[in-house]
Amino acid sequence: MNDLVRQHTALSETELEWLHMLVSEWQLLSDLSFADLVLWVPTLDGTRYVSVAQMRPNTGPTSYQDDMVGHLVPRGRRPLLDAALDEGRIVREGDPEWREEVPVRVESIPVRREGRVLGVIARNTNLLTVRTPSRLELTYLQSASDLAQMIAAGTFPFPGQQVDMDASPRVGDGLIRLDAEGVVTYASPNALSAYHRLGLASDLVGQHLGTTTAELAPSRGPVDEALVKLASGWAPRETEVEGNSGVIQLRAIPLKPKGTRIGSLVLCRDVTELRRRERELITKDATIREIHHRVKNNLQTVAALLRLQARRMDSDQGREALNEAVRRVGSIAIVHETLSQNLDERVEFDEIADRVIAMVAEISPGKVDCRRTGRFGILDAEVATPLSMVLTEILQNALEHAFAPGDRGAVEVTAARSGSGRDDARLMITVQDDGRGLPPGFDPQKAGNLGLQIVRTLVEGELGGSFDMLPGPDGGTKVVLDVPVTPQK
Repeated sequence: MNDLVRQHTALSETELEWLHMLVSEWQLLSDLSFADLVLWVPTLDGTRYVSVAQMRPNTGPTSYQDDMVGHLVPRGRRPLLDAALDEGRIVREGDPEWREEVPVRVESIPVRREGRVLGVIARNTNLLTVRTPSRLELTYLQSASDLAQMIAAGTFPFPGQQVDMDASPRVGDGLIRLDAEGVVTYASPNALSAYHRLGLASDLVGQHLGTTTAELAPSRGPVDEALVKLASGWAPRETEVEGNSGVIQLRAIPLKPKGTRIGSLVLCRDVTELRRRERELITKDATIREIHHRVKNNLQTVAALLRLQARRMDSDQGREALNEAVRRVGSIAIVHETLSQNLDERVEFDEIADRVIAMVAEISPGKVDCRRTGRFGILDAEVATPLSMVLTEILQNALEHAFAPGDRGAVEVTAARSGSGRDDARLMITVQDDGRGLPPGFDPQKAGNLGLQIVRTLVEGELGGSFDMLPGPDGGTKVVLDVPVTPQK
């Protein structure tokens, strides 16, 4: 809509914003009217109209099988548009149009803002399925007529009331019509069912909705006056009411077709099950985070016990083996600590990689600079946990075997992702050092070193990737990992 308005019309940015507010609300008018809506705006030279938005009803058949947005029509071809724009009034005259053997009643509603008509809404009703209207349909149509008059007068949509139609109740969810005093004159079956969920034992018609709603909502003190006013439709507001183990969502729309409030529409929706699932998810997320936190604490306790045992070892070989186990446990603890701070089971692995690099660098026998380039990105926990152990083992192996005590050197971890989508994305990781290099005849696939056995098992078995270790192009050793980003099933 922005592009069409700016390209073809003379509307200002504030007027364009008004049209956006209207379009965010007009599903309500379409559903109440059982009609398609097309918004036409006059072009810059005033000789044509351009259609900038379209809406189809959820309550009835469409009148347009094709998308009308972007169409241009000259003035004079659609007299109802001309009359509504020039006279600033709702135009209903004329016989039904026939479109593909379907009779369509066309009406034009001027869109006014601060006294100026910005465009015209063409309301198109498919008459093929017209029958004797029920009380519900008559209430819908009367409410639609009131809203149309408010649009023509420039009092709808309500300034400053941006509504998220995906989250707000819709016409089909439940509709209640109130008179000027807030007394219910009509309640749709869905609306009545929603109030029964709150504990209402009688009919709604004839009751003051604000007082009834406040009485159904649990309260330890006096009646909530704000809730009474909102449910009475005095102002355009939304709220949720909870009682009797049920939750309903309310949206009040004051009706002022001629400038004076004649009543209100209250849309309502039973959101009991939706809120129950949300609470379950919140509880589940909190439980999962707490589990990760406790696992991290337990792993740190295990690491502390291993470290304590290592200090009591007389054998240098045994002490070093326990210290390696401490680092392996620590790398897993880092992942669980990160997961305990997230709302889902995915982690930003760059932070984990940096902490693993810093942890392993502490064992360097010389002055070795460890750094990371590139990004690992966000990974699932099923990938992050084994990958952190793999990275720990490779770095530990490089620092222990590539450099002698007192040596200066560098170890660089490089990460790069490939693939267009998450399902086919892969992570290429290289760990390059400038140390002494591999011994003659070394085969990483057959080496009996425990660390390399762990790397092979995790990379090939658990991650479903590949692992290789080869001489670096300028000396040293280069380790290459190629793993899928998604966990293996």
